[in-house]
Amino acid sequence: MVFSMNLWYTKTEKRGDTVRKAIFWDLQGTLGGDATGSIEQFEPYPFAKDALRLAKENGYYNLILTNQSRIGKGLLSRTIYEREAARILQNFNQDEPLVEEILCCPHQESDHCHCKKPKTGLIESCIQKYSLSLSDCVVIGDMGKNEIIMAHHAGCCGVLVLTGGGKASLGKFRSTWAGYEAHIIAENAWDAIQKLLCSPQ
Repeated sequence: MVFSMNLWYTKTEKRGDTVRKAIFWDLQGTLGGDATGSIEQFEPYPFAKDALRLAKENGYYNLILTNQSRIGKGLLSRTIYEREAARILQNFNQDEPLVEEILCCPHQESDHCHCKKPKTGLIESCIQKYSLSLSDCVVIGDMGKNEIIMAHHAGCCGVLVLTGGGKASLGKFRSTWAGYEAHIIAENAWDAIQKLLCSPQ
């Protein structure tokens, strides 16, 4: 089961058959908030909207993929999650529609689901809907063990940001994604988009 939250999604016009690429953003620690905190405390980083806008201006759909195992553990209700996801979408989209939707895996590790990052179920649920070519898509996040491994398995470009848990991912937690490398390492989400646009995938 995947939760998709697009209650505040004002459908952007499809940008023609030639646009088949997306950025799969991590939420907490990448676009704002605390990497391991509660979604209820999420507030966007000051540069988050600028990063989303620049991505959209360059033909990317902005799709947010988030693990929310607190739902599976009974620590967060689906109702509260949906309220918070709608709040976050409203914040990002209040001036212009920047984010298409937020997709959530509610499971804990013991559920052995197919959607908990670094598994690729959340990405796979977007392929047909947005007619995506995964080789043209990008995963951006602060957790190497989640986003960079997922990018590798999906065949996407993987970008690690140093906000949230990014620095720890490169340091004491590097062993959790040993054998994998980020295509790009960036200071934050804004820097990630700038480097992505200047770097051939």
